[in-house]
Amino acid sequence: MSEGGKYQRRLLITGGTGFIGANLIQHLVDCYPDYLLVNLDALTYAANPASLKNVAGKDNYRFIKADIRDRSRLIETAGIFDFDGVIHLAAETHVDQSIVDPEKFVATNIVGTFNLLEMSRQIAAKKPAFRFHQVSTDEVFGALTNAHLFSEKSPYRPNSPYAASKAAADHLVRSYQRTYGIDCITTNCCNNFGPYQFPEKLIPLVIRNACNDQPIPVYGDGGNIRDWLYVTDHCRAIDMAFHNGVSGETYNVGGRTELANIDIVRRVCRLLDKLLGGQPREQLITFVKDRPGHDFRYAIDPAKIEKELGWRPRLSFDEALETTVKWYLAHRDWLESCISGEYLKYYDRQYSQE
Repeated sequence: MSEGGKYQRRLLITGGTGFIGANLIQHLVDCYPDYLLVNLDALTYAANPASLKNVAGKDNYRFIKADIRDRSRLIETAGIFDFDGVIHLAAETHVDQSIVDPEKFVATNIVGTFNLLEMSRQIAAKKPAFRFHQVSTDEVFGALTNAHLFSEKSPYRPNSPYAASKAAADHLVRSYQRTYGIDCITTNCCNNFGPYQFPEKLIPLVIRNACNDQPIPVYGDGGNIRDWLYVTDHCRAIDMAFHNGVSGETYNVGGRTELANIDIVRRVCRLLDKLLGGQPREQLITFVKDRPGHDFRYAIDPAKIEKELGWRPRLSFDEALETTVKWYLAHRDWLESCISGEYLKYYDRQYSQE
């Protein structure tokens, strides 16, 4: 009997110590006590084990420090736990970082996904019900140039090394479903926000800088538009797609909330003013040189997952944003624990006015 033999299902969650992964594991551990959840994570700079301290002692949770680029370790781990499925979130995710160092995005997002698929192919040969869930992004579709929304039929047109690496991974997953008959699904989601997000991302970056009376960097004129979704609503979508989605299908997950970056920044500043008082924090906004290839607009049409799986966001954007700001104010120690020497070097390089 494998180590997880007493459980109804044994799932491998890759990248479960990152932002979405940590929230997803907390959701799954609570909702499925009869599942064994194995979190495999390389603990790169954006991972924080403190994000999972609430589940670390749970009987149905295991953590393994390993890298998806190491195929032999993946196969070894599969032999120990006899997995019934994989929810694949492990990835290098930050567009700015992909512009600075694209090689690690190719190695992790493409080669790492290939290694997981090869592991899955071995398992699925003996266990046809095995499922592989690829968690992807709306950035694979490129930029919208009209009033339309991205649908599951939108062509892939990635414009950054990050987006290209995720697009390649999505295509690999599709090919393994079509070629080898592995039960695979893909979800492509819009911008997430919420607890445990690394401060290179917009909302926690604004919160941290505003609370420390530091300049708040905004690319270009701040007019770039994104569709936003609270992370726990995304986790529910992943749960529903993994359990009820049709093999070989793709589901787009969107919040139906399009906002310009500058509007997000101003809303966060005003919430902090309301909660903390003091001088208006909008005066900290500092416009910096735009990043190369910055896509102007992303927006997801979630009609398919709404109609076929019955998913809807539970929180409005404003409710979720206030919840998020309050969480970071109550967990400033977590936020500061993310800041390392390497991150500070990156920050200085990325937002320098020189």
